[in-house]
Amino acid sequence: MSFKLCIAQLNFVVGDLAGNAGRIIEAAHQAHAQGAGLLLTPELAICGYAAEDLFLRPAFVAACDDAVKTVARETAGLKGLHIVVGHPAAVEGAGEASRSVRRAPCYNAATVLCEGRVVAAYAKRELPNYQVFDERRYFVPGHAPCVFEVPSPSGTPLRVGLLICEDAWHDGPAQETRAAGAQLLAVINASPFHVGKGDERECAMQRRTASTGLPLIYAHLVGGQDEIVFEGRSFALQADGQLAARAPSFQEALFALEVDVAPDAALTLRGPVAAEQSLEADLWDALVLGVRDYVGKNGFPGALIGLSGGIDSALVLAIAVDALGPERVRAVMMPSPYTAEISWLDARDMAARLGVRYDEIPIGPMFDAFLGALQPLLQGRAPDTTEENLQARIRGTLLMALSNKFGSIVLTTGNKSEMATGYCTLYGDMAGGFAVLKDVAKTWVWRLARWRNAHDPFARGANPIPERIITRPPSAELRPGQTDQDSLPPYDVLDAIVERYMENDRSVDEIVAEGFDRAAVEQVVRLLRINEYKRRQAPVGIRVTHRSFGKDWRYPNTNRWRG
Repeated sequence: MSFKLCIAQLNFVVGDLAGNAGRIIEAAHQAHAQGAGLLLTPELAICGYAAEDLFLRPAFVAACDDAVKTVARETAGLKGLHIVVGHPAAVEGAGEASRSVRRAPCYNAATVLCEGRVVAAYAKRELPNYQVFDERRYFVPGHAPCVFEVPSPSGTPLRVGLLICEDAWHDGPAQETRAAGAQLLAVINASPFHVGKGDERECAMQRRTASTGLPLIYAHLVGGQDEIVFEGRSFALQADGQLAARAPSFQEALFALEVDVAPDAALTLRGPVAAEQSLEADLWDALVLGVRDYVGKNGFPGALIGLSGGIDSALVLAIAVDALGPERVRAVMMPSPYTAEISWLDARDMAARLGVRYDEIPIGPMFDAFLGALQPLLQGRAPDTTEENLQARIRGTLLMALSNKFGSIVLTTGNKSEMATGYCTLYGDMAGGFAVLKDVAKTWVWRLARWRNAHDPFARGANPIPERIITRPPSAELRPGQTDQDSLPPYDVLDAIVERYMENDRSVDEIVAEGFDRAAVEQVVRLLRINEYKRRQAPVGIRVTHRSFGKDWRYPNTNRWRG
C-alpha cells in the first residue's frame, strides 16, 4: 500500500514571518487535499534562511515561535497530516546568560505538528561554520535523534527520522536516527547553490543511504537571499541509493511522492524525476533568480544598467530582462571621447532586441569640466589612471542620480576576474546596489553569453546579445586603443590562476608547478592582495562558486603576509 507525502519547495522571505507561515499553511491545505500524510518544509522555513544577527534578538525568536503556533492553529482541522516546520527555537533557561555574551539562546530546530498539536521536536546537531555558514555564532547544537510515527494505509505506522541539512553530511546523526527506529530519513535543508552542488548533494546523500540502509527524502529551499541562491531540486533516494524522484531546479513546487509501505518489506519511494540541467543552464537560472528575488524582495520597481557595448554589461542586461521583464529594465549608454562607434551601435542594437528603455548621455562635457577644475592642481603631471577613473566615476554618479529619482536599483556589471585583480573603479563602475556577475569569471561570461544566445526561454526571437559584442576584444575604452590585456594576463590564464589561488587555496609554487608562468601567477596574486580594500566596498553579489568574494573570503585590508 502507498503513503503520500509532499515537499513544500517554496521561496520564503527572511523576516516575513506572517507571510512564510501563510505559505506553509496554504501548502498544508493543498497537501491534505491531495491525500498526503506528511508535509516537509525546508530548514528555518518560518523565518527564511539565513536571518543572520536577527537570531541574536530574543524578540525575533519569540515571534518565530508565535508563527509556528499560528501554523499549528490554522492546520488543526487537517486530519492526519503531519507537518514538519523548520524554525529557530529558544533554549529554555538560557536567556539572561546568553544575552550577556551576545549568544543567541537558540536551536536551529524543526517541530512536527499534527492537528494543532506538537508531536515531536528536533534540534540540529551538526552546525556548519565554513564557507557562507556562521551557525555556531547563532545556534547551540542539539544532542538527541528524533523519530516520529505517521499512520500509514498498511496499518503499521511509518517511523520517520528527522535530520536538518548538515546532520546528513555526517554519518553519526543518521546512524543514531536509524538506531532509534527510523525506517525513512527526512532531511530538511537550506543548502546554498554553487555550480555542481546538486550532484554533490545527491552523492553525499547516497553515502548516507549506503551507511544506514534507509531510504532518504531531501527537502530543499528555493529562492534568492542577498548573495546566496537556493535552487530547490529536492529529491528522494531508495535504500540502495538509486534516485527515486527529483523536483525541478529553480522553481517552486509542492512536490508529491509515494512511499510503498508493506509489513516486513523495505520501503520503496516513487515520484517524478526532473531532468538534470547543464552547468550553463543552472548558472543562468541562478543569476536570474538571484536578480529577481533581490529586486523583488527589497521592493525596487526595476533595474538600471550602464550599457557600454561590451560583453559584461550586455550579459547583465540579458539576465535582468529574463529576471524582471523588459518593462522593468532601463539601459543607459554614457559615451566618452574614447568610446568606439561600434560600441554605440551595438548597445543600441541590443537594447532594441530586448525591448528595454534606452537613453544616451554623452559624458564628454562633464569630463572636460572635471579636467578644467583639476587642471591647476594636476599641472605638470602626465595623464594616467586618474583621468580614466574620472570617466567611470562620472558614469557612476549619473546612474545613481537616476536611481535616486526613479527608485530603480543600479546593477553593476563587473565580473569576478575584475574583482579579483582590482580592474574596476571605486565609486565608478563599482557604484550600484547589486553585483550580478561578482562571482562569475570572465571566461564564464563568454560561455554564458553564447549559451543564452542559443536558448530562448521567453521566445523573444533574435539572439539578445549581438555577435560582435561577444567576439570583440574586451576594453574599458577609457583611453585610445585600450584593451584589457594591456594590463592583465589573458583571461583563460587569469581565471585559472584565480580559481587555484583564491577558490582552492593553492600556493604560488603549486600553481607554477602546474605549468603556469611564474610572473603571471605572481602578478595575479599581488593584484588580489592589494585590492582587498576595493572588494570590501563592493555591493553584494550573487554567489555561484564554492568560494566567492563575500562571506566566503575574509581577508584583512591591512596585511603584510606574502606567503
